[in-house]
Amino acid sequence: MAEVFFFLAAIGAIGGAAGTVMLRDAFYSVLALVTHLIFLAMLFLLLRAEFVAAAQVIVYAGAVMVLYVFVVGYVGGLEAGLAGRSGPALRVISVLFALVLFVELAIALIGTGLEALDSEGAPYVPGFGEPSRIGELFLTDYLVAFEVASLLLLVAAVGAVILARRRTGLADPREVSVTEFMKRDEVTKGEGETGTMIEAGGPRDI
Repeated sequence: MAEVFFFLAAIGAIGGAAGTVMLRDAFYSVLALVTHLIFLAMLFLLLRAEFVAAAQVIVYAGAVMVLYVFVVGYVGGLEAGLAGRSGPALRVISVLFALVLFVELAIALIGTGLEALDSEGAPYVPGFGEPSRIGELFLTDYLVAFEVASLLLLVAAVGAVILARRRTGLADPREVSVTEFMKRDEVTKGEGETGTMIEAGGPRDI
């Protein structure tokens, strides 16, 4: 039964990841990423990492994905299709990069898988997947990776704000900010001290 559960979760995770990359609509791409994260949480359950699986669903598939949906709506990526600059050279480079990445991952996964064929797998260690153990690893062995991930999230948030400001363009000339309105009011008061009400009202059409 565990083998069937594993293959269903693996196929769902791969399908969600492929949909995230291949779908041209940003909103459906986010939904595909939610699907990928849910199936990934199922794989964590097979590893007896219940806390990681719950955090995967609650934090990533829940809160973070809601944030992504708001970012997509704020930036204006709900239009059908995300088109960018493309050409023969860029396509060839992207295909080569994808092949190199696939070969690297295949060597890493197949190599570790072949080594574990004659064994019973990794033994279950008491405390594996618990919050205390995860926090200890985050602050010792994986401290650099943890800080780099937080920096990437910060860069992504700043980039989303910059893209949103570029998409909105220049402000409407009819809109006046509060600061500009107060400056105009001060200038008007200063001119009113030396002039009359008729001069402040300007020339009257006859």
